[in-house]
Amino acid sequence: MDPFAEIRPYQDDEVRPVLDRLLTDNHFLDLMGRFRVPRLSRWFPFLIRPLVRHRMAREIRDVHCVDDLQQVIARYVDHAVEHTTSGLTHSGLEQLSPNRAYLFVSNHRDIVFDPTVVNYMLWHNGFGTSRIAIGDNLLKNPLFAEMMRLNKSFVVKRNLTSPREMRDVYSTLSAFVNHSIEEGHSIWIAQREGRAKDGIDATDPAIIKMFYMSQKTSGDAFQDVIRRLSIVPVSIAYEYDPCDIAKAWELEERGRTGAYVKTDTEDSEHIIRGITGFKGRVHVGFGAPLTGEYENAKAVAQAIDTAILDAYKLFPTHHLAYERLREIQPEKGYPVLSWDENQAGVEPARRWLEGHLAQCPEALHPYLLGMYANPVIRKYGIEVAETQ
Repeated sequence: MDPFAEIRPYQDDEVRPVLDRLLTDNHFLDLMGRFRVPRLSRWFPFLIRPLVRHRMAREIRDVHCVDDLQQVIARYVDHAVEHTTSGLTHSGLEQLSPNRAYLFVSNHRDIVFDPTVVNYMLWHNGFGTSRIAIGDNLLKNPLFAEMMRLNKSFVVKRNLTSPREMRDVYSTLSAFVNHSIEEGHSIWIAQREGRAKDGIDATDPAIIKMFYMSQKTSGDAFQDVIRRLSIVPVSIAYEYDPCDIAKAWELEERGRTGAYVKTDTEDSEHIIRGITGFKGRVHVGFGAPLTGEYENAKAVAQAIDTAILDAYKLFPTHHLAYERLREIQPEKGYPVLSWDENQAGVEPARRWLEGHLAQCPEALHPYLLGMYANPVIRKYGIEVAETQ
């Protein structure tokens, strides 16, 4: 019996049947059409579907295992990168070995593109791609569930209420993560549940505790398990966030009412927008594997936070948002910062920011600016004044 059957990615013998099933799914064909011919697919989906089905069938006719599919997916990711970014850069990979498995603990800004761009960098630099942790909230859409589990994704169950259920679920997840690393499969997981919509990246110590949970009974010390997992902090920075206004709406509503209720299609819409929307420059910073003597989960979380912040690349959008935030919130006492205002991309970023602010109500401005400015505030260690 497979102890990980409910959460693991699809295995080699499951790939072909799932692909054949997707080729008969109109929602899948419409989604693929939106990547290839977005305008035509939106207006004439019934005409585009047969063409997409024919092309997809041809592209995947020789796919019979996970590695075969990774080759096909790589071409789609190449297309997305070429058309939705103005350049990808990375740092820190020289500290890692292509022959080892790592547990990549990453900041989280975009539902799908975060792990996609990490795997893109790994793939194009001679590393194997990682297995990807996804929340079970995304499984509400059966199509995305199929596609993600095909693409090496495994399920993290959320919103558990029973202590016993939480213990069992997290113990299984912990065992899967440790088993994957032992078997030579790298893992990508976000540093906390959900995206950091406000631009403040912070690791939840509960994630670290989960890594160790299944290893307690073996008698292994916490420090030994952490070192064995080869935890690599990963910092992803976007020049522009395609979902920023949607995030600002959510933050404003939470701030005003104390709650926010997602629509049934919201995650799906954000996935599509995150993949197809323009992101400008993107940087992925890989930290060194954690090898310190960590007493507890909080100490590990702090080490990850420090590494992610150190590797985070600030773009002009971040500095310009900080300056604008200073203007609209003088009571906060933000200091004037010195930065290279003549670097590439400053003027386009300034025009973009002003145009972006003009697209949304003034009540959203502090939240929109904050998500870009907060990395600057944290990077410079700025203390923000408390206001009534």
